[in-house]
Amino acid sequence: MKIAVFPGSFDPFTKGHESIVRRALPLFDQIIIAIGINAEKKYMFPLEKRENWIRATFADLPNVRVENYTGLTVNYCRSVKANYILRGLRNTVDLEFEKGIAQLNKTLATEIETVFMMPTLELSAINSTIIRDIVRNGGDASAFVPSAIDLKN
Repeated sequence: MKIAVFPGSFDPFTKGHESIVRRALPLFDQIIIAIGINAEKKYMFPLEKRENWIRATFADLPNVRVENYTGLTVNYCRSVKANYILRGLRNTVDLEFEKGIAQLNKTLATEIETVFMMPTLELSAINSTIIRDIVRNGGDASAFVPSAIDLKN
């Protein structure tokens, strides 16, 4: 069984994230959207809300799971028997950052491959940081998140 882990903080989950998961589904038997918990990081949206939003976004897809984890992503992958890490790349800055992480992950866990996907052109400018800034300043960011996500509540 080909299982991929799509790790991230997803604070919040965006249409870009959704697109990556939906487009990657034909490649894998199951995709686990894994919300990483970092005690050092301050999140805008509570973990439970992020989990519920993502579950609602993929309610129609039984082969998409949502979980959370702490620690190294490769250790989490091993615990769920995933041999793939799925990552999105919007630009060359993402590429350089993600390439370094992928190379270190490969050193730590030779059995796990990182698979990169590019977003569709119309979604490539969307990122969680910008969405948080829009929300923080009273703007309407609903065009940038899946319809199951209500950033106002």
